[in-house]
Amino acid sequence: MQSAFQIIAEPSRRAILGLLASSERSVGEIERQLSMPQPSVSKHLRVLREAGFVESHVAAQRRLYRLRPEPLEEVDAWLAPFRRYWSAHVDALERHLDHLDRDPQLEDQGEIE
Repeated sequence: MQSAFQIIAEPSRRAILGLLASSERSVGEIERQLSMPQPSVSKHLRVLREAGFVESHVAAQRRLYRLRPEPLEEVDAWLAPFRRYWSAHVDALERHLDHLDRDPQLEDQGEIE
């Protein structure tokens, strides 16, 4: 069995997961959104389904796919120690932007709109 990292290493599968993160979709919708041929979409969906990343159900005459977030927990757990680096940079940027918002000289010079 492939690891979650091997599954999401493929750009087309990441793109499919990105689409499914917002709502469930049919194969045809995924094809149109990603401009991918149907056989490619079906192949990637099969890999994602077998790995547990997506599940499908039949609605009327369409098969709809939706994201299953549980397999992404492995990725999330691996990323956890690195979040402190991102948080520090985001916090520094937020402080800098707050400083710019409060500096009246910048407003007088027309640097803040």
